[in-house]
Amino acid sequence: MSVFPSPVPPSAIITRLRAAGCVFAEDEAALLMSTARTPDELTTMVDQRVAGLPLEHVLGWAEFCGLRIAVDPEVFVPRRRTEFLIDQAEAAALSGPSPTVILDLCCGTGAMGAALAATLSKEAAPDEKGVELHAADLHPAAVRCARRNLTPIGGQVYEGDLYEPLPATLRSRVDILIASPPYVPTEAIRLLPSEARVHEPLVALDGGADGLDVVRRVIAEAPAWLAPGGHLLVETSERQASRTAEDMAAAGLIPRVTASEDRYATVVMGTRPIE
Repeated sequence: MSVFPSPVPPSAIITRLRAAGCVFAEDEAALLMSTARTPDELTTMVDQRVAGLPLEHVLGWAEFCGLRIAVDPEVFVPRRRTEFLIDQAEAAALSGPSPTVILDLCCGTGAMGAALAATLSKEAAPDEKGVELHAADLHPAAVRCARRNLTPIGGQVYEGDLYEPLPATLRSRVDILIASPPYVPTEAIRLLPSEARVHEPLVALDGGADGLDVVRRVIAEAPAWLAPGGHLLVETSERQASRTAEDMAAAGLIPRVTASEDRYATVVMGTRPIE
């Protein structure tokens, strides 16, 4: 809890949050009170949350794979279901070479790259550099946010459309390519919770008519950037998984679909064959 005496009792904050539709009002109240530095800041934060601002934008951070990730306004909030992709990426990386070259495309806050780098660095031998981390995003706000999260751990963040801003020296060197591109069909955007529709960038949500426009582009160019035996892991929906796997096979990758019912998460992995 905050170190200052709050002018508003916790029960009143919980009541306001619950009335605004916050399902986990007690937990959110505790987070707001522990993050706010002054009574006025706490009041402002509660007002913002009641007005519909995503909790992570109000706090300025999100928990992801045990890390506290900075989250700026107008940047896509990392989802807990995406932790399943990191689990799959970790398993794939540990079966490959060390150090590992990671590329996080459509990186948003850089949460995926940060989490995977942290995990693999722990697994590295004391005399080894665990990872070489690169990330890219089209949205300037996301790039600024990702640099806050990744630059301190040695990551390089590029601004541009998918592979376009990447250095040519990365070609055929990427061991793990992770991507959570926009995959919501355009017509389904209106069905998303208002927190996403109103406060997160459309470019991070809208995947085109069938939701796979950006996914297809990620897959099509991936073989040129993956090292032999390297893996592309893409988050998608259960309904889109088979088509995504077909696109990976057409691009020359060996596809595999994994899913977690508990996290409501689906990941399609494509591996570049070792020639």
